[in-house]
Amino acid sequence: MKALILSGGAGTRLRPITHTSAKQLVPVANKPVLFYGLEAIAETGIIEVGIVVGDTAKEIMEAVGDGSRFGIKVTYIPQESPLGLAHAVLIARDFLGDEDFVMYLGDNFIVGGITGPVDRFRAERPDAGILLTKVSDPGSFGVAELDIDGRVVGLEEKPEFPRSELALVGVYLFTPVVHEAVRAIEPSGRGELEITDALQWLIDRGRDVRSTVISGYWKDTGKVSDLLEVNRTVLETVEPLVEGVVDDTSVIIGRVRIEAGARVSGSRIVGPAIIGANTVIRDAYIGPFTALSEGCRIEDSEIEYSIVLRGSSVTGVRRVEASLIGRDVEVTPAPRNPAAHRLVLGDHSRVQISS
Repeated sequence: MKALILSGGAGTRLRPITHTSAKQLVPVANKPVLFYGLEAIAETGIIEVGIVVGDTAKEIMEAVGDGSRFGIKVTYIPQESPLGLAHAVLIARDFLGDEDFVMYLGDNFIVGGITGPVDRFRAERPDAGILLTKVSDPGSFGVAELDIDGRVVGLEEKPEFPRSELALVGVYLFTPVVHEAVRAIEPSGRGELEITDALQWLIDRGRDVRSTVISGYWKDTGKVSDLLEVNRTVLETVEPLVEGVVDDTSVIIGRVRIEAGARVSGSRIVGPAIIGANTVIRDAYIGPFTALSEGCRIEDSEIEYSIVLRGSSVTGVRRVEASLIGRDVEVTPAPRNPAAHRLVLGDHSRVQISS
């Protein structure tokens, strides 16, 4: 069995961060989102992994390399433009050959991994398998309709009037029959080859398409609010560890990880939080659910429930929260405008002015 990971999207919902960085490499608890997916694939025992890349191919290739750090072997598959999930399967035909495969969206995050669904697919070998979860806004996702026996009878991509609250999680399992489906379908109104259309093609021809409804945590990290929520979830599992230097005037409370080379002085850190290597914190407050990457500087400031990327600084600012700050950013106070009061006062007046 092989794996196909999609990492070619533009990440428009994360701009301006994704103007200069791949959305799949934005860190959650100081580790790129894509790495969690690669680790989940490796845990299933799959070795051969194809990564579909687009405009950010160079950055992703530099970060992932040949995959050996994850215990996998990576082949990169260029995609000229993001023309849909089924298009990714179409261009990966030579890599996939005639083997079963799992397709994983590189910006998705699933607590607990995918080993269970992959093992069941290997054992039962339906023509296709999908993962579903209940969501409050199904119109923003691919939506599945099940019959009374739980079999998939209909799929639709981002419907205006959803027929269920079951959204497709970004993990799909296929036998080689899917290659016939992706060749047969036409582009949707969005101009893309939709994987939901390919699955519907299989269903319409009586193929065995099964679903698994997962109850664990899942997020599509395409929006800042979702990234912060995933960051919170991961930080809740952080084990306390201090490898850096913390002076006697600082207070560390709860699950806080301070990596090697980091220096904390005159500050208060309330976990769960992670402080990256060589980051400097001075006279500052770091609140819960905050991840500071390596080489940051937080001085005379307060920050909470935020992600700060490599080499950025926040100085003299109160207060920053629910924020995503990119690489090599400087956040400082705005200069105060001179305050002036223009007065025409008569004799013997008394005036009180708050300054």
